Amino acid sequence: MILQVSNITKSFGTDVILSDVSFHIEANQKAAIVGINGAGKSTLLKIITGELKADKGTVSIQKDATLGILKQTQGLTDTNTIYEEVLSVKADLLALEENIRRTEHMLKTLSGDELEQALNRYSRMNQEFENANGYAIKSEITGCLKGLGFTEDEFGKSVSTLSGGQKTRVALAKLLLSKPDILMLDEPTNHLDMDAIRWLEGFLSAYKGAVILVAHDRYFLDRIVSKVIEIENTHAHSYDGNYTVFAEKKKQLRDAYIKQYLNQQREIKHQEAVIEKLKSFNREKSIKRAESREKQLAKIERLELPKEVNAEMDIRLEPNITSGNDVLTVKGLAKSFGDLTLFTDTSFEIKRGDKVAIIGANGTGKTTLLKILNGITSPDAGSFKLGAKVYTGYYDQEHHVLDPDKTVFEEIQDTYPDMDNTKVRNVLAAFLFTGDDVFKLIKDLSGGEKGRVSLAKLMLSDANLLYLDEPTNHLDIISKEILEQAVSSYKGTVIYVSHDRYFINKTATRIMELKDKHFITFDGTYDYYLEKRDMLISLAENGSGKNNASSAPETKATASSEAAGSRESWENAKKQQALQRKLENEFKKTEEEINSLEQRNSELDELMQLPENATVPSKLLELSAEHEKNAERLEILMKQWEELYERINQ
Repeated sequence: MILQVSNITKSFGTDVILSDVSFHIEANQKAAIVGINGAGKSTLLKIITGELKADKGTVSIQKDATLGILKQTQGLTDTNTIYEEVLSVKADLLALEENIRRTEHMLKTLSGDELEQALNRYSRMNQEFENANGYAIKSEITGCLKGLGFTEDEFGKSVSTLSGGQKTRVALAKLLLSKPDILMLDEPTNHLDMDAIRWLEGFLSAYKGAVILVAHDRYFLDRIVSKVIEIENTHAHSYDGNYTVFAEKKKQLRDAYIKQYLNQQREIKHQEAVIEKLKSFNREKSIKRAESREKQLAKIERLELPKEVNAEMDIRLEPNITSGNDVLTVKGLAKSFGDLTLFTDTSFEIKRGDKVAIIGANGTGKTTLLKILNGITSPDAGSFKLGAKVYTGYYDQEHHVLDPDKTVFEEIQDTYPDMDNTKVRNVLAAFLFTGDDVFKLIKDLSGGEKGRVSLAKLMLSDANLLYLDEPTNHLDIISKEILEQAVSSYKGTVIYVSHDRYFINKTATRIMELKDKHFITFDGTYDYYLEKRDMLISLAENGSGKNNASSAPETKATASSEAAGSRESWENAKKQQALQRKLENEFKKTEEEINSLEQRNSELDELMQLPENATVPSKLLELSAEHEKNAERLEILMKQWEELYERINQ
């Protein structure tokens, strides 16, 4: 165990962020910390690194273990080039190499004991340099920078001239090459294109050390981690497996808990009904039984219905106007900026209902294509034509369509004045804005919240062809799931640019990859795109006829099996119904006998009070004996009634 987090608690004022958070990380283990925005993930990382002090709890790191963290702001030297800045991580090794070279020159001038001592020192330094892989420094740096998307032509660029995203990539390269025992990365895939993310996946998978990731890229997490630590409602829960396994396990646990809750609620109502019935018999023993059950019921630890974060999410928005089947036809589009050619001779067709993901490396022209199709930028050559009754809408990641000084409610109502208040609230509820949330100002919203408002506006418009530019950027996982459902269920047509492979895999029906100035089209999901791209030859060799033929017997067998299963289920259901009817008949007879005996005993009580019976011992004894016999029978019947009630209502 290289890291142990024990009972960490942290509050800011009256807001509790973390409560008794505990987990551990093994050496070489790859783990993810997940949770909605504001859950406390970054706070936890700061506590682990010592940047922030916990109110309670401890963080134990294995003795001599080194720890490195990628922060959103990194201290870089502006006067260095990219290569020099990354090379500075290897300063100790470079100093060692320089010392080795100096010693080599000294050896020529020494003799005797001095020479022997120098040779021993030289041998130790060489061994240390070799163990640290010093001879591969330059190839390591080159490989890392290229992997993260820098070309060799850019190695000489000054750090001061870089964008924020480029600086983050330089900082990431420095951290990866420093090789700490515990590597902590906060949103490492931000500012990386797909090729760079795939390279980082390979690097981290092979990394000889522990890795802790905070990331919203679920596909990335699936490829790397073997443990997921979720922070939810200030508490942490650990799950073994990648993100998909975690999501499945969490759903199973939540479903099991909800089932447990519903069973308990059913049992509580059942017990309350029994208690009420026992009290209605108005007999001392039945009342005591009722009181005993009340005490047992009071001791039950009541479960609370778990709050489902996206329980309100049920987005089924359809375009007001249905387009024709031919939505978009593109012929021979080309675009360049100066000497930089983005794409040439681009032609494709989009049909109604298509969900098209445009992918490719950063700077290749994906967003430019969207801007051309949306009329924001003009092409150098070629043309595009919208089909009949096609109306377009554009979602930009900066949310320029929102008024920062309006509330969420006003933003929707002012845009669609014909919508009544109830419909506005229903739409906003579908995008998780409920209660007073609808009165928040746009400027006070998080990136994910702004994204949801923009999406709600867009999907309420007359648009039936949506252009989405990096719609998942800065969204937490819950917001991404909302967007996934919205896009998947949307009856119109969607063309989007995204680096989020999990989102693409869930929503796309076609992939268009921009590579070497041309678009290559793949029908299907992202997983199928990867398979088709890498296995094109083998797919061509395997015809579809054989597969279809082999499926026929399987279908027949399956149908037969299903038929047999249906018969068995029907017979079981019939037996169960017969048993239920039998129990209900017994219960009815028992209840009728109880009522009859109760009524008879009431009559006997009255008879024993009459003077003509009270003064005749033999008659009084006869009536008393019958009363006692009835009471004994009632005792048996009451137990039988309870047992039957339990069985009928279980």
